[in-house]
Amino acid sequence: MNNNSHCEEHRLPLVKGAAELSEAEGLHELSEHKRVSNLKIALKETVIVEGRYDRIKLSELIVSPIIETGGFRVFKDKEKQILIRKIAEKRGILVMTDIDSAGFVIRNFLRGIVPEDRILHAYIPTVEGKEKRKPETSKEGLLGVEGVDREALIEAILNSGAHIINSHCEEQRLPFLRELSAQQTEGSARQSQSLSNKDVGEGPAPPAADDADVQIEESFITKTDFFDYGLTGREKSAAYREKVLASLGMPRYLTTNAMIAAINCLFTKEEFESFLIQLNKEIK
Repeated sequence: MNNNSHCEEHRLPLVKGAAELSEAEGLHELSEHKRVSNLKIALKETVIVEGRYDRIKLSELIVSPIIETGGFRVFKDKEKQILIRKIAEKRGILVMTDIDSAGFVIRNFLRGIVPEDRILHAYIPTVEGKEKRKPETSKEGLLGVEGVDREALIEAILNSGAHIINSHCEEQRLPFLRELSAQQTEGSARQSQSLSNKDVGEGPAPPAADDADVQIEESFITKTDFFDYGLTGREKSAAYREKVLASLGMPRYLTTNAMIAAINCLFTKEEFESFLIQLNKEIK
């Protein structure tokens, strides 16, 4: 028999304590879930997607460079093909196109211009539906990369064999990573909160996302860097960008954002700054 059941005055403090504990656990779970949901993945490979909205969706999930094919435009765009081959040679590419027939045509085209050992493929699940921004469903009635949920995108990346380079997303921590965007029930949230070394492998528990993401993002070239280099915000910045693009053999039409993404695929920040120093000497 439970000794606490005989005495109401003993039971009440226990009930009150349980309620306080439950509230504290709930706050901890909410904080943990927010932290996990904000965690981003850094990949060795550059991700190749079809269009702008796919890039925007994935940029909320990963901090690695993302390049757009422009849909079918890549078939005739020789400069973009050269750029993709360069990127594949430098760091490898991860192709994540839509699951419809058009997506597979683009995927197969990229497979034909990049060596087999430099390309990986991430496949999103087949889900019927319509993206919110579109007035009607696609021809095949399937959600594309921009339409599927974060959890499905994470699963596709994990199953692709891509190399995750954040210290907190190492292979032994994949169970933790799989919780990234799950809309957890009360029970699964508690399970996520209780993840410990024995749950996710040896070593310390995964660090807060802020610490890891800041360290990774600092190694990338940003818009602020472009301003500092004189590539934006100056009277002759557009002409300077054209010279840089021409020197690198990149498509001249690249927007500033696309140019930054492409350069991040091919250079470290230090390498690009050294390149600019050399180019400026040649220009003068």
